[in-house]
Amino acid sequence: MKNLFSNIKGDAFGGITAGIVALPLALAFGVSSGLGPTAGLYGAIFISFFAALFGGTNTQISGPTAPMTAVSMVVIAGIIATNDGDVSKALPVILTVFLLAGLMQIGLGILGLGKYIRYIPYPVVSGFMTAIGVIILLTQILPSLGYYPKEDVAFVNQFKPQAEEVILENILKEEAGEGILVLEDFKETINRASKITQDDILKESQTLAGKETSGALGAIKAIPRALQNINWLELILALGTIFIIYGFKRITKAVPSTLVALIVMSGIAVGFGLDYRPIEEIPSGLPVPNLEIFTEFQLSSVMPYIFTALTLALLGAIDSLLTSVVADNMTKTKHKPNKELVGQGIGNSIAAVFGGIPGAGATIRTVVNITSGGKTKLSGMIAGVMLLVILLGLGPVASKIPAAVLAGILITVGIGVMDYKGLKAIPSLPRDAKIGPIKISSEVIIMFVVLILSTFWNLVYAVGIGLVIASLMFMKKIGDVSAERSDVKSLKKEKGWADEQNFPEELKEKVFIKHIKGPLFFGTTSDFHSLAAQIPSTASTVVIRLGRMQYMDQSGLYAMEDVLQELNKNNVKVLFVDLQKQPKYMMERIDIIPDLISNEYIFKTFDKCTTWIKENIKH
Repeated sequence: MKNLFSNIKGDAFGGITAGIVALPLALAFGVSSGLGPTAGLYGAIFISFFAALFGGTNTQISGPTAPMTAVSMVVIAGIIATNDGDVSKALPVILTVFLLAGLMQIGLGILGLGKYIRYIPYPVVSGFMTAIGVIILLTQILPSLGYYPKEDVAFVNQFKPQAEEVILENILKEEAGEGILVLEDFKETINRASKITQDDILKESQTLAGKETSGALGAIKAIPRALQNINWLELILALGTIFIIYGFKRITKAVPSTLVALIVMSGIAVGFGLDYRPIEEIPSGLPVPNLEIFTEFQLSSVMPYIFTALTLALLGAIDSLLTSVVADNMTKTKHKPNKELVGQGIGNSIAAVFGGIPGAGATIRTVVNITSGGKTKLSGMIAGVMLLVILLGLGPVASKIPAAVLAGILITVGIGVMDYKGLKAIPSLPRDAKIGPIKISSEVIIMFVVLILSTFWNLVYAVGIGLVIASLMFMKKIGDVSAERSDVKSLKKEKGWADEQNFPEELKEKVFIKHIKGPLFFGTTSDFHSLAAQIPSTASTVVIRLGRMQYMDQSGLYAMEDVLQELNKNNVKVLFVDLQKQPKYMMERIDIIPDLISNEYIFKTFDKCTTWIKENIKH
């Protein structure tokens, strides 16, 4: 506690500054997610406070971030669509998924998995981050043009026949659930259908129109129609915001340009009484917990999103720990990764209960906090309290912010979040893979697969597929490296290692040698299997040098067993040199040692093996 208050002045200034920087982003991410600005603000308040209090990085400022919002957007849109477009009906399920993600993060921290996050390959992270930027850019084009598909009457009317079909289908499903034999008696169906109003059909049509234009692909489909229906005022507000954000940075970086753009453009819109579209109203008063998460909990509703919750948890973990590394470099300190995950999990869990969107450690806000004097956890807690004060004191004022201004802010976020370092490196990466006649870098393949699948299909599955491809390519590379010079040669032809140079010349035709370089695992067993076939009938002895084989998996173990059995059958004696601890343990478990190769044929050094050969093999 003493350390917490050791830098009150610096922490107060750092926390307040970071809170002000977080405000426009919290509102923008809330709107972008589909739950509204309040959800973004609540997420920023609770995650910032509790992640700082319980986390393992003293200067970390947490809150909604671009990657977390992009995944949340997909989750929210999907759950709302399955609940007939009714946000209030879908909200308990949405928040339960977010709560589950927070609890999973706590679990990751408790299990000590924080240190393993760094093993996610860079091309997967790079492709994902660039996809996040592309998704944000594409989804913000429509609000920047002032086009909202649900309000385009001509567009919505196209979905009326489909809407009637969906409503009728829902009636039949309800009746089936109630045990009404619809095929025998359509009276109840006709009765219920007669109660359908034009408003019901319009509402369902708007839901279908929204679904059709959601996500990156939906936005691309809607762009031609949006360009025919541009609201010039909204476009000017968005472009003005972008211009100020990039222009003001050239004047000074002491004041956040995003905040300046928000205040200036909102001031112009309100001051001149322009007929603009404001964001959703931000309720005044303290945040209230959404107890429907618990009272209306249904496992069947949440089960389809378990994997999505895990993805959110892992993404939040990566996002936060990368920011922790940045903070460490700036402050010359060392964060505690598992404690940080527990803190982020607690923050996300509490935010979900109060209706906030999930978040993670935010790099820009953390850097602002450090450069403004923040040194302890108090700075992150003050940032959360600062946002709560803004909510309570300026909620009605913030409700007048133009939606186009937040769209403009998000466009700059989308441009900034892309991984330009990874994209610039593409021409210089080694071209180690072939697609037909074209040679290309395997890293680039992974990056673009993740980028394209994330943007146009599914963020969650894209990362999984990227990890699988990266793992397979890694195994192939290791296999290729291990298989290099894998032929089994006589000592006369083999370019031996240093300790093999003085081997008796007269024995070199009878003794064959195999150098195993690297682990013997399922990616390298195919080459090893061919070992027995490569031994000529004149050979009486094979020396297998295992000093560089540190690891063997089950596939490698059985490959070794097959080869030894084949060589024993052909009366070829096998000698092991420098067998390592883990492979020896594996071979002892299934009795390869001593059944197929006895301990007397296992030598610590090649010199000892040579001595045995001189004494036991006739020439």
